Amino acid sequence: MFSVIYSFQAKEGFEESFESAWKELTILFLDFAGGLGSRLHKSEGNQYIAYAQWPDEETWEVANSKLPDDASKIREAMRNAIEKIEILYKLNVVDDLLVKNAID
Repeated sequence: MFSVIYSFQAKEGFEESFESAWKELTILFLDFAGGLGSRLHKSEGNQYIAYAQWPDEETWEVANSKLPDDASKIREAMRNAIEKIEILYKLNVVDDLLVKNAID
């Protein structure tokens, strides 16, 4: 399994828009691109950290090309809601002890 950790800096007042776009885009990756899901965490201020899992790095690398055309609207909404996005880490999972479906 392969994981990517992202950092997002949301614009002041755009937190809800960012969270909504992140959720919609994550669902598209699940439904169309082989993604295994993601968790979004909020830190101080408007800082967010997302942890996304993929079967392997190759699936992650081609994921954007697998999304439907209307995903571009969601990506644009996300871009408009953030000041910065950064990939912090690309990691291979060694062991997984997270509880499945812990948050609903």
